[in-house]
Amino acid sequence: MLPAVPIRAITLDLDDTLWPIWPAIVRAEQALHDWLAQRAPRTAQRYPVLTMRAVRAGLLEQHPELTHDFAAQRRLTIAHALRDSGEDDALAEAAFEVFCVERNRVDLFPGASDALARLARRFPIAALTNGSADLARIGIEQHFVFQLGAHEHGAAKPDASIFHAACERLGMAPEQVLHVGDDPQLDVLGAHHAGLRSAWINRSASAWSEHRITPDFIVSDLTELADQLLAHSEEPSTP
Repeated sequence: MLPAVPIRAITLDLDDTLWPIWPAIVRAEQALHDWLAQRAPRTAQRYPVLTMRAVRAGLLEQHPELTHDFAAQRRLTIAHALRDSGEDDALAEAAFEVFCVERNRVDLFPGASDALARLARRFPIAALTNGSADLARIGIEQHFVFQLGAHEHGAAKPDASIFHAACERLGMAPEQVLHVGDDPQLDVLGAHHAGLRSAWINRSASAWSEHRITPDFIVSDLTELADQLLAHSEEPSTP
């Protein structure tokens, strides 16, 4: 059922909503390891991919203030591995850039690019992400009015403040904004508690298990959501 208050804007999760993130992370970690093997071989030998992941998890326990900032976690992990291996931690930034290049070489889900373009012609869309995707590098920044990441905001979804910050920048009341994402907790419940509408991208046809609330939309992909929204939506008003 469509909400009583018209939807005037969209906030959109990125990782695992527009593209599968794990293949990109695997490529990025391997590219980082290969780069280190050439420029910091002791580090590469001592810290293969799985070991680097474990170190990152351990460092996060020591630095819980970085929970919302994946980029800072990666930088800290690389610098630690270099120092611990007796190599120059000044290489950390260049190594992180190698990781970023591959992390942003993503493959959008089938139909996602067209659906995104269709939605962007009707609604202002803001990217709202806990991750570190770079829309310009990916090549889809033209569809978004802005990107708000947890690392810049200082708190991650499902914290209500990041949703409210996005609504404020959009110039919309929360009930006028539809948040779209794949994660029931971070996206759907987070949006609900912040007063936004919600759409759950449910590619696995899972049953909705949260009985406290029901998403406004449950769809298999962004194309289905675009079809439903554009069939019923009004032309947006200027914020």
